[in-house]
Amino acid sequence: MFPRRYVHLVYGVLQSGLTSGVASGIASLPFWATGGFWPAWLTAWGIAWLTMLPLVVFAAPLIQKLAYALTRDTHGQARGPQQ
Repeated sequence: MFPRRYVHLVYGVLQSGLTSGVASGIASLPFWATGGFWPAWLTAWGIAWLTMLPLVVFAAPLIQKLAYALTRDTHGQARGPQQ
């Protein structure tokens, strides 16, 4: 287990791994018929994950702030994650 202060990094690793895995799997489906799906998927997933991991870790806080800015609570007041 990791200390809670690293939750944003753990989230980034999990989220980027899952998202890039699903997307590269869909993109590699044409290789299923030729029997080359697994090597194509693993290569595509590795490249995508290494690309997305730093992006997710650094962009997630900004995306969260934007999401809070674009939404409101049930009482009509804008609220952020710290409020």
